[in-house]
Amino acid sequence: MRIKSLVAAMAAVASLAPIAAQAQAEENPWMVRVRAVDLLWQNGQSGIAQAANIKAKNQWIPELDVSYFFTKNIAAELVLTWPQQVNITANGTDAGKISALPPSLLAQYHFTDLGAFKPYVGAGINYTIFGNRQNFYGPGAGLQVEPSSVGFVGQVGMDYMLDKNWGLNVDVKYATMATNVQAVSGGANLGKLTLNPWMPAVGVTYKF
Repeated sequence: MRIKSLVAAMAAVASLAPIAAQAQAEENPWMVRVRAVDLLWQNGQSGIAQAANIKAKNQWIPELDVSYFFTKNIAAELVLTWPQQVNITANGTDAGKISALPPSLLAQYHFTDLGAFKPYVGAGINYTIFGNRQNFYGPGAGLQVEPSSVGFVGQVGMDYMLDKNWGLNVDVKYATMATNVQAVSGGANLGKLTLNPWMPAVGVTYKF
């Protein structure tokens, strides 16, 4: 009798499996967010960057984030913007501009058992492309920064879903980002600017 009951229970569970799989398949895995991000540069310095007190100025930038959910808890997020102009100062005065394109790719874990409140944590890689590199420290100054930077990025945040599609988002990221200051002629390294930004953000979430 116990064997028959066990077999019947297993058959019942097996019959529910396709229904659960179908429900998972019908849930759209895509989510997008639009955020306003406050770039708070840490501005660590060495060499000529320290001697001239070279710093990047804090600024707000727009951000578009695209997430794909592999399960209800595990997702990947691609963080995007267009090239942003970064103002550079030396000894407190304007010293030029460079552009920075800083996409990031993160793996995330979402906590989904708290109703409309959905916190998450993430970690991944940041790749920043620097443009207008010879405008750094003023045109014709004989200095430039490196073409790119690769570093770690960590993230904590939360969505508060207003309905099944729309929500509000608060997010904080931290990235390791640095560039050597080089001589334009010969490319010798003359110092280093360690940017390492904190990136608090607020935005809107849309779940497809």
